[in-house]
Amino acid sequence: MSYIRGIRGAITVRRNTRDEIVSSTLMLLKRLAAVNKVKIENVASVIFSVTKDLNAEFPAIAARKLGWLFTPLLCTYEIDVPGSLRKCVRVLMHVNSNKPQSRMKHVYLRGAMKLRPDMKGTKKGLYYLS
Repeated sequence: MSYIRGIRGAITVRRNTRDEIVSSTLMLLKRLAAVNKVKIENVASVIFSVTKDLNAEFPAIAARKLGWLFTPLLCTYEIDVPGSLRKCVRVLMHVNSNKPQSRMKHVYLRGAMKLRPDMKGTKKGLYYLS
């Protein structure tokens, strides 16, 4: 039996440009899918949020470039808390999986690593809950 599991991730982008938002989101989605061994057909939906300073493109474009043509995608703004991390794309991926939630690996890249100081690091800036 398969269950819906949530996988979180985030990445900061260097500039508010279409290319930077899409390429950074592509990097994050590829890493999330790879470390969790996610197949396209098992992705139920994905929610993307961006900080208010990112408006040059929808991060969901990256998922479409990966071939996720039938996956429901939603883009929204992150709450603009004073002093919070800027230029950040966040992802909540819902996947069908037989793995328990505790085995889902959450990925935080670049400056987004500071969002989860409770996470352990591995090589190449990949962070996940152990």
